[in-house]
Amino acid sequence: MKKRHNKKRNTAFVFEALVREATVAIIKEDHVRKNKAVSIIKKHFALDSILYRDLQNYRSLYENQEIDRTTAEKIVKEARLASRLMDAHGLFVSQSDLIADVNKELTPEVFNNFVPNYKTLASISQMFSDRSSPKNAIILENTIVDNMVAIAEERESMAPIDNLVLNSFITKFNAKYQDELLESQKTLLNCYITSFADNGVGLKTFLNSEIGRLKEALDQSLVSDIIREDEDLSAKANKVVEKLSSFQKEGISDKVILTVLKTQKLVEEMD
Repeated sequence: MKKRHNKKRNTAFVFEALVREATVAIIKEDHVRKNKAVSIIKKHFALDSILYRDLQNYRSLYENQEIDRTTAEKIVKEARLASRLMDAHGLFVSQSDLIADVNKELTPEVFNNFVPNYKTLASISQMFSDRSSPKNAIILENTIVDNMVAIAEERESMAPIDNLVLNSFITKFNAKYQDELLESQKTLLNCYITSFADNGVGLKTFLNSEIGRLKEALDQSLVSDIIREDEDLSAKANKVVEKLSSFQKEGISDKVILTVLKTQKLVEEMD
């Protein structure tokens, strides 16, 4: 009988579910809930924690794109070795503490959050498990390698499937929150929630680039006939540009993130 995958014991799934929980809280401006989710992430996924090391094992497999098969196979073998060398009891205890905090500080419903790459995360978890037979482990390894190797032609042929997955995510998100996220907004929020892991380097890099893109788009709109003929609209557009420029001198806060999110939506609607 096939053992059912326990997603609460899947470190990467819980991490992604928490990121999405915090993302929704930011969108709804629910600062209390956002702070709780981020606090749990910071507490349990600190750089010196066993959960962070376990997460990195997962990430090495599901975040790699467009690499050759030989490299992918080597990464899988190294990840499996690192997983086997990990303190299994210590990992179990840390996962239990994480589950308890999610249940206590947030709600068990967090574990029902939709994570688009859930099937991949489940496959990785099963491959890492010492309960997998050699045959199943090899089959899972090959499946994961196939996912890591993304050839341009294959990516094009998979586009309709990817769109179905994305549409499914958007449909479920809209049904619950009545808000559709742009790709740039999802990237920004993910960088913001996970910024503690690299001291905000990734977030700052993305923000600098994104603010530059938004300012350029707004500057171009200022010379359009529609904006120039509407003094009120022109003044508001100039104010947004000034505010974006000031952010480069300020520290990163919820206010900055929310303003950039709204500007991303504004720019998208102007195109």
